[in-house]
Amino acid sequence: MLLSWLTGLGAGVIFLHLLQKLLFPYFWDDFWFLLKVVRYGIKMEMDKRRGHLDTVLEKFLRQAERRPRKAFIIHEGDIYTYQDVDRRSNRVAHVFLNHSSLRKGDVVALLMSNEPDFVHVWFGLAKLGCVVAFLNSNVLSNSLLHCVRTCQPRALVVGADLLGTVEEILASLPTDVSVWGMEDSVPRGVISLKEKLSTSSEEPVPHSHHAVSSLKSTCLYIFTSGTTGLPKAAVISQLQVLKGSAGLWAFGCTADDVVYITLPLYHSSGALLGIGGCVALGATCVLKKKFSASQFWNDCKKYNVTVFQYIGELCRYLCKQPKREGEKYHQVRLAVGNGLRSDVWRQFLDRYGNIKMCEFYGATEGNICFMNHTGKIGSVGRTNCFYKKDEPMRNEQDWCSRVKKGEPGLLISRVNTKNPFFGYAGSYRHTKNKLLFDVFKKGDVYFNTGDLMVQDQENFLYFWDRIGDTFRWKGENVATTEVADVIGMLDFIQETNVYGVAVSGYEGKAGMGSIILKPNKSLNLEKVYEQVVTSLPSYACPRFLRIQEKMETTGTFKLQKVQLVEEGFNPLKISDPLYFMDNLEKSYVPLTQELYEQIILGEVKL
Repeated sequence: MLLSWLTGLGAGVIFLHLLQKLLFPYFWDDFWFLLKVVRYGIKMEMDKRRGHLDTVLEKFLRQAERRPRKAFIIHEGDIYTYQDVDRRSNRVAHVFLNHSSLRKGDVVALLMSNEPDFVHVWFGLAKLGCVVAFLNSNVLSNSLLHCVRTCQPRALVVGADLLGTVEEILASLPTDVSVWGMEDSVPRGVISLKEKLSTSSEEPVPHSHHAVSSLKSTCLYIFTSGTTGLPKAAVISQLQVLKGSAGLWAFGCTADDVVYITLPLYHSSGALLGIGGCVALGATCVLKKKFSASQFWNDCKKYNVTVFQYIGELCRYLCKQPKREGEKYHQVRLAVGNGLRSDVWRQFLDRYGNIKMCEFYGATEGNICFMNHTGKIGSVGRTNCFYKKDEPMRNEQDWCSRVKKGEPGLLISRVNTKNPFFGYAGSYRHTKNKLLFDVFKKGDVYFNTGDLMVQDQENFLYFWDRIGDTFRWKGENVATTEVADVIGMLDFIQETNVYGVAVSGYEGKAGMGSIILKPNKSLNLEKVYEQVVTSLPSYACPRFLRIQEKMETTGTFKLQKVQLVEEGFNPLKISDPLYFMDNLEKSYVPLTQELYEQIILGEVKL
């Protein structure tokens, strides 16, 4: 009797296991990942109730005490231990304590490339309780001036290699902004931070300077591409920094990992997920000033890298490299990032071996994040919150409706006390424009990501497209109105319509500007080239120009882009004159059919 009962029980267990595998194949993956996240949330809540508000800075100070001699940052062969970074950042803090009027809560803008001093200055200012605003090191002239004015800093700290960029706008900066340069010899009007660091104290700064009373207090400003113009300063709270720093841990990284960071630290991925993630773990990061496809695997082998951060474009560049022997002989086990196309994902794994690609989705300022912890190729994670088409569709009762599985929809996220949206610095108009009101019921509020997503039958999510006046190129969001305004400053331009066009073999879309000339004015291609390269980041410069006699508008008198995007840049399909950005000629040159084919075949790089 007992034998038959045990046999039946065993058969039942096997049947249920097979049924689960068939109907719910990701159940246990989801369960254990969710359990991990819930435990983290419970710990944060318990710390809060005990009156202990942990921050990434507090985590760093504990790591410096527990493992002072462990390598924290490796840069160009030099090793900086946790103790080294702690002491150097103390020096930074004492310089500003003794030689400035900075106080807790003041904003300091930081314009630096990927280098150890970026972290030293960031942490040093954090020890004073300052809010640090990360400035995009690619932004130039008026756009850079706009960013500085937007975050209203008391001081601006500039890396040695970017002093020339700041010198151009020095006279236009607000008079109450002191400018500090990380160089011995600095331009007139700039204070040498490097010189003062040499005699500054390494002693710890009193805890009272950086103690926080709420995790919702502002920690950083990180600039995002303005979808309707110039960059906007997203308010990043202590809570958001903590959540971002937990990303590597959530994907399975440990203190034993060596993380390779080639992404810019002025973005949330490099700073919060990368540097913050290493701090949370007590791990080591290899910090590269700029990504190099040819040096990537050599660096990974040289420094025993086990994890690297990516954007989709980075992996595509690696797949385009000439093949070499032993490409699968490395210690890399995880790659964490976003924007990886399915075809590049498969190609990358086939070529470089069994690396778990940990794709995630999350906007810098957003209150929603997905993590693909199962490794499903092409997906950003799993959930079910969608809306239809470019603008939310309203039904007869004026409520929004969800799209069906398999249909693209606008991704939005509920805003409430547990899931706040902190908005942007400056005008409330920017914050309000990212919110949707009265969506499902009167009084509800949702954050509008501006991204179209698709949900499949297994509840996996896939990125579909950006909406509105923005597109993505070289891993950056490009605001079309900002580019159009820059081109429109030329005295022979009457109107400019900027949009993105798909190019075979490239992630995202390349910029294209459709132009109408003023009557009796001629086109000066060299001046257009000079205007965009001196006023815009390199990724925002339009690769193509199209000269039109008139532009179509929508029913609300907005410039029509849809048809232009569909037509692309093929000279056989377009009768209007077309031009291509040639950096060797320092001008735009006629886009011939031969040149078009060379671009499509990848013989001419964009």
